Amino acid sequence: MAKGFASTGDLAEKKVTFEELAAGVYAYTTEGDPNTGVIVGRDSVMVVDAMATPVMAEQFIAKIRTVTDLPIVHLVLTHYHAVRVLGASAYKAPYQIGHENMRELVAERGQQDWESETGRFPRLFRNAESIPGLTWPNVTYADNLTFYLGDREVQLRWLGHGHTKGDTAIFLPKERVLFSGDLVEAGATPYTGDGYIQDWMETLERVRALRAEALVPGRGDAVRGAKVDEAISSTKEFLTILRDNVAESVRQQETLKQAFDRAHAALTPQFGNWPIFEHCMPFDVSRMYDELNGLEPRIWTAKRDREMWAALQD
Repeated sequence: MAKGFASTGDLAEKKVTFEELAAGVYAYTTEGDPNTGVIVGRDSVMVVDAMATPVMAEQFIAKIRTVTDLPIVHLVLTHYHAVRVLGASAYKAPYQIGHENMRELVAERGQQDWESETGRFPRLFRNAESIPGLTWPNVTYADNLTFYLGDREVQLRWLGHGHTKGDTAIFLPKERVLFSGDLVEAGATPYTGDGYIQDWMETLERVRALRAEALVPGRGDAVRGAKVDEAISSTKEFLTILRDNVAESVRQQETLKQAFDRAHAALTPQFGNWPIFEHCMPFDVSRMYDELNGLEPRIWTAKRDREMWAALQD
């Protein structure tokens, strides 16, 4: 029997964890759903990622208001994916910040991504009618951008191509806390459908070089200590096994379906119980197959999603 499309069968509510990683620095995680965070400064608040809808964002804002009444001034968007950005209007932040490539991607494919992800994640987009339109960063940067929230230093880093070509990592050098976006996952499946997978492996080493002591991954629990390095390593291991198996299929001139079967069999024993594994695998293999054949990330549309999914299921 064919698997249900993407996450259309994932309709159960998730447990929310709101935890302080350092004084005034919080992670908001939800059992494998996209993570967000908040950094409290002297006079204002910075939020990391906006969630999928304004209604969902309001639930996060309610958590923020349990720890501070300061205004939300900065909203940092780690990348352009709809589940990360379309709740932005709820924060009323004057500054919405992303990498310059992130803004380029919104212009190129933001509408298609919105329509695609709404079909993939019906639970996360349950209140889609509350979304007023695409989310655009109104502050962009090229390599690094530093903010001072009072005496708290917050560094925005572009560390290279990875999950997309416009990923922002947010690093607090004094507290040694890192918000990685989907560059790193902790016990959750990497989504590579818009990725530069082989470059991503090198980018992960630049993430590791920050020597963070606490990490808020894109998905999965916030981690501390040795588990930070473990999360980086397991993300890289997933990408390596994916690359090696799809590369073998390309070498043998196998079809995309054959490549999918090979990679799925290789990754399932170690990673098959990770959240959104079955959701991600068709997109991951399709992108890896394209990359090894010299193609840039193609735009995913709701139609392309369904056609690809149907072609790769038994």
